[in-house]
This record gives sequence, C-alpha cells and structure tokens, in this order.
Amino acid sequence: MEKQSKPTPAQPWRAGILTVSDKAAAGLREDLSGPAIAAVLRAAGYEISRQLIVADEKTAIEQVLISLADQDELDLVLTTGGTGFSPRDITPEATRAVIERETPGIAEAIRAMSSAITPRAMLSRAVSGIRGLTLIINLPGSPKAVREALEFILDPVDHGLQILTGRDAECAR
Repeated sequence: MEKQSKPTPAQPWRAGILTVSDKAAAGLREDLSGPAIAAVLRAAGYEISRQLIVADEKTAIEQVLISLADQDELDLVLTTGGTGFSPRDITPEATRAVIERETPGIAEAIRAMSSAITPRAMLSRAVSGIRGLTLIINLPGSPKAVREALEFILDPVDHGLQILTGRDAECAR
C-alpha cells in the first residue's frame, strides 16, 4: 500500500459511500440510505468521490473498501447496511478484514446515541477502523438512522481525519 499524500487545509475531505444490500444491488429496492449520507456530507462540505452499491457478499465488500482506500485514496468511506443479525449481514466482518487499526469509539458512540432513540440500536454490529490514511465507518441501514448518526459523529470525525491525514498534529486541548 502506497502512502497517501496529505491534503492541504483548503481541500474538502474526499468521501466514498458504499451501500451494502442484495435488493438494491439487484435493482429490486431503491437505495435511500446512500443518498441520505451524500446529502449530509455535502452539506458539511465533503466531496463525494464515489457512491457504490454491492450485494451482501464479503469478497465484493472487501474489494470495494480496499479500492476506495488504496486506489482512490479517499479520506472517509462510509458503509450503510449489512450490520444486523441476518445471516447475510456481513459488512462488519468484511470491514474488519481490510482495516489495519480499529476505532471502536466511533461505532460505540453511534450505538449509544442511537440507543436513546430506539433500544434496537443495541443490535448493531457496526465497526469502524483505519486502512492507510482512510477512515472506514459502518453506518446503519435506514436513511433516518444514517442522518442521525452522521450529525452526531461528523465533528469528532473531522478532528480524527485532521490527525490521521496530518492536517493537525495536536490532539490535546
């Protein structure tokens, strides 16, 4: 894996969105969560570089995550879908297979915030982690839940991206 270049402070964060859904990949269901993520990110000043849909297949998810991190050199990759209890829900396993360092606090914070809205949030198996200079975060599968999660995490994620990419070297305040 090649080292990614450091963005300048004026550059927006480059993000990729991966919807994991058998039905959306087959054209049987409209993807509403991916566009919801894109809308929140654009409003926050992010550049959406790639927006993709794949079926709940571990190898396919892994290949896309690796490509977005290594070839596209995105700062942030957000997945939606595939984090529940269904036997086909394998997004966390695919994410763990490609990340180099876990960032458990992000997924824990999303679950904690979401649990105040619905007790079913505790059923999320979402994970987050770092591959190279790319932060990968599993988000819920519903448009409402992805908006709530993103609005909650974007400020700390921005700070994490600044540290990860070398835009800021100071963590302490």
